[in-house]
Amino acid sequence: MFPFHLMGGPDIRAVVERSRPQLVDRVRETYLAHHRGETVNPNSYFLRFPEKPNARIIALPAFLRGDPGVAGIKWIASFPDNITRNVPRASAVLVLNDFATGYPFACLEAAQISAARTAASAVLAAERIHGSRTADRVAVIGAGIIARTVLEFLASLRWSIGRVAVHDAVPGYARRYAEHAGSLGYPASVADTPTDAVTGADIVLLATTATEPYLLDVGILAAGQTVLNISLRDLGPDVVAAAYNVVDDVDHCLTAGTSVHLAEQKFGHRDFIDATLAQLLLDEETPGRDKPRVFSPFGLGVLDLAVGLEVLAAGRRAGRVTAVPEFFGEVERW
Repeated sequence: MFPFHLMGGPDIRAVVERSRPQLVDRVRETYLAHHRGETVNPNSYFLRFPEKPNARIIALPAFLRGDPGVAGIKWIASFPDNITRNVPRASAVLVLNDFATGYPFACLEAAQISAARTAASAVLAAERIHGSRTADRVAVIGAGIIARTVLEFLASLRWSIGRVAVHDAVPGYARRYAEHAGSLGYPASVADTPTDAVTGADIVLLATTATEPYLLDVGILAAGQTVLNISLRDLGPDVVAAAYNVVDDVDHCLTAGTSVHLAEQKFGHRDFIDATLAQLLLDEETPGRDKPRVFSPFGLGVLDLAVGLEVLAAGRRAGRVTAVPEFFGEVERW
């Protein structure tokens, strides 16, 4: 009556690798459902530590209506100092709850789900803002798991990319990323500085662990560039104000010291926000090419639910989900 299932990282990775186009479709549908008001997506809760000011654990509760509806929560830790030990910055679990009873019915390793929904969001925005699946040059700043996942999603959607230029504060990571890009069929080179990477790029992917802006010169971005501001805190307020700005959700994105939040604090308004991604998907807004076009996704919990459900269903079909009999100690009141 109350089944409970577990799905671990290796199984999730295997499913994601076979399902990237479907996950992009699911994320698109969820953005539009959110736009229609068919979700409940409260503010994220940040657990912070005085002795580790750059670390945090974030709770993202959400509800996605449907038949049936599903609720759940992603509990994701972000410890940037992990990278000095060659350990991924983020770790997470996703719990899914049955809407009829409230009982949890699944727990999934969620760092890869989080990366997949972030990448799906990025490639949706890239195609809609850039206008095609062809780019002469893609710049990548921050050569971690998120950036790698975005590139894998671009490859799965058969993007044609002439060259990838990658910069990372740790040159070895940049070299490994360039090698991985080459294995996907994209010629790649390491850039010594962020400016070297960004110059001449059609698409710029920011996927660092930065906690405060370091790209402060308004001239660093060019008119017409599509900038995927995935790490949210690389760009200074003046750079934001000089661009067309697209977000996933206005209220969510203008919190927690993001670049767009800092711009709101500096200028005292939100007039620099031009559209949400859902509005672009519906052709309600179209950013021009006379300024850089910056997409800043805060990351909606409903996307984790949607991707988690898709991965769980595919995992069941592939026999990659583990049932836990009698997980709940009591399922009857008397």
